[in-house]
Amino acid sequence: MVILPAIDLKDGKCVRLRQGRADDVTVYGDDPAAQARDWREQGGEELHVVDLDGAFAGAPKHAETIARIIEAFGGPVEVGGGLRDPESLRAVLEAGAKRAIIGSAALEDPAFLSEALELYGDKIAVGIDARDGFVQTKGWVETTKVKATELAAAVAKAGVKTIIYTDTATDGMLGGPNLTQMAAICDAAPTCQITASGGVSSPFDIENLKALERSNLRAAIVGKALYDGRTTLKEIKRAAL
Repeated sequence: MVILPAIDLKDGKCVRLRQGRADDVTVYGDDPAAQARDWREQGGEELHVVDLDGAFAGAPKHAETIARIIEAFGGPVEVGGGLRDPESLRAVLEAGAKRAIIGSAALEDPAFLSEALELYGDKIAVGIDARDGFVQTKGWVETTKVKATELAAAVAKAGVKTIIYTDTATDGMLGGPNLTQMAAICDAAPTCQITASGGVSSPFDIENLKALERSNLRAAIVGKALYDGRTTLKEIKRAAL
């Protein structure tokens, strides 16, 4: 299992939100590129970056910062947040991102997703954010009546190969991932590689994810637990091997 440390951007700084709430934010640093370099030096193989301002606004807000992060990390970086038009996708991929993550638009604009897949193939990932099993959009502000498993199955059928699934109720809470829902997502999209996000806070959580024995559960994203010093990237990676 691959472990991706996370960098979430808000107002140009590295932050973490609790349950995705913009009014419950903790700032961890004002130099995201330096943080990316540090994750690489600690052994990070891949990096997960989200433009939170872009997610809330519906258009990227940190293009230059993200370009610096990609250069500083020097390895594969996936980027999401406000990527809802062809120009935004092209810009982030031309900046060197390995994957561009389409979130809300995957549900609201299937034609856009289809076009993106035709143009960029495996460089397109879909981020599915859900609470109580139902998809949330626009930076987790709106909860739909669409089940996350239904969306996972639909995007897999459309040709998506990577899904990043975030359980928003557990994100930033350090209480462990939603294992039942994670297994359901893996089962709903067996042709996709799944990345688990939300609640991963210890090597024990990684062991629990591995115990699901889902061959398509490829990776896990870790954020707050690393920033708070509750565990280290080295410890988390050891559990993932």
